Amino acid sequence: PSSPKHAARRPQGTKITHMASEAERKKVALRRLGDATFSKVDKVSAELFSLTYGAVVTQVQLEKMGYNMGVRMVDELLAKASLAQCASFSETAEVVAKVGFKMFLGVNVEVAAATSSEFRLLLSENPLAEFVELPEECSKLEYSGLLCGVLRGALEMVQMRVECSLLRDTLWGDEVTEIRVLLKERLVEEFVDDDE
Repeated sequence: PSSPKHAARRPQGTKITHMASEAERKKVALRRLGDATFSKVDKVSAELFSLTYGAVVTQVQLEKMGYNMGVRMVDELLAKASLAQCASFSETAEVVAKVGFKMFLGVNVEVAAATSSEFRLLLSENPLAEFVELPEECSKLEYSGLLCGVLRGALEMVQMRVECSLLRDTLWGDEVTEIRVLLKERLVEEFVDDDE
């Protein structure tokens, strides 16, 4: 029998579907924000960047160079993208992938295996590797390690100490470049009173 009490009952999967739809809408909104922010930024040609970067790679420790870049890049990202504070580490992953990488490298990046303490970024396009061929003796050089440093530096500036590692790279013959980002701790800003 169909009573009004039973007619108003919602199917069990509706709430989960609604939450998934909300997450998808958020991803689409972040992708649009990434596109809009990319259009506001002065651009350097990928060819010039790759050639210049290739010239200094043997002289500088890649991860450290990336870290120093990330420390500065996060300010520009926050200023130009007008982002609110992320509610979770997985939301941070989406902002990094959909807005950060789009803004600075002009590429779309996918997030995989996002949890409250870890995520992986998958780059099907890696501008750093476009004009590069590693010689045999450097076949396992982490040439894209610069990106790990950028991520570490940028996230540290927003109070997240992370560990980044390059798992796969198109320069090693892999189909995609994959970066693992592991949250080690949330940092607390300490303010020192100048009057003391």
